[in-house]
Amino acid sequence: MRIPVGDLTFDAREYGDRAKRPALLLHGFPETGASWHDVAVRLADAGRYVIAPDQRGYSPDARPDGVEAYRIEELVADVVGMLDSLGLDAVDLVGHDWGAIVAWHVAVWHPARVRSLTAVSVPHPGAFGWALRHDADQKERSAYMQLLRQPDKAEDVLLADDARRLIAMFSGAADPTIVDRHLPVVGDRAALTGALNWYRAMTREFGDLGPVTVPTTFVWGNDDTAIGRVAAERCAQHVDGPYEFVELGVSHWVPEDDPDRLADEILAR
Repeated sequence: MRIPVGDLTFDAREYGDRAKRPALLLHGFPETGASWHDVAVRLADAGRYVIAPDQRGYSPDARPDGVEAYRIEELVADVVGMLDSLGLDAVDLVGHDWGAIVAWHVAVWHPARVRSLTAVSVPHPGAFGWALRHDADQKERSAYMQLLRQPDKAEDVLLADDARRLIAMFSGAADPTIVDRHLPVVGDRAALTGALNWYRAMTREFGDLGPVTVPTTFVWGNDDTAIGRVAAERCAQHVDGPYEFVELGVSHWVPEDDPDRLADEILAR
């Protein structure tokens, strides 16, 4: 499907009956909405309506120029705009990796639009930001972001040698075909620049964000190479509403590693 939002148009996948309870699933880097396929099928089979868009920079017709166009305020506005365009008052909001960062912000800034929040891999920005500042392990895990924030150099490094280093980012995934789902998009330099602009536009993402009040589940894989335990366990301090922390024995790529359990947790909300 195609979702118009202002001057942009987002490519998206939809599953299930539009009359059913809706869920919006937000992907992370360096993936696309295809990362949600296995989860979305299970949700649709359980009677939910699911939309999984390719977000700003990933969709060809939602790829504005300039780093400023990828600030968190714009990414959040995209989500609200999608809901408006689809005529949805509120959804079960699910986000993985960068999609989780956007989802945390939507839940805090627009709680009336979020029936429930399921954040995957990346905890509340307050918890992640604290770990980035105070936990040596998390600092080491996140060192890769320094490269990703460098214009042109990151694209050159990640796409060199037939995208060898970009492909290596998927290491640890239980399904080796994960690369085939996403490389046709993020292996294109223009799309990769759009995706990397999320990192380059970072300013307040890991600073002060208020507590979440909507029912929230945080799902974390304890084999995640990007997010350590300190950040994951600190997440609870930033949720005032009903909260559940789910720890799985999988990698960072939770939606593809364990779609059955993740779908169950979304449905439980």
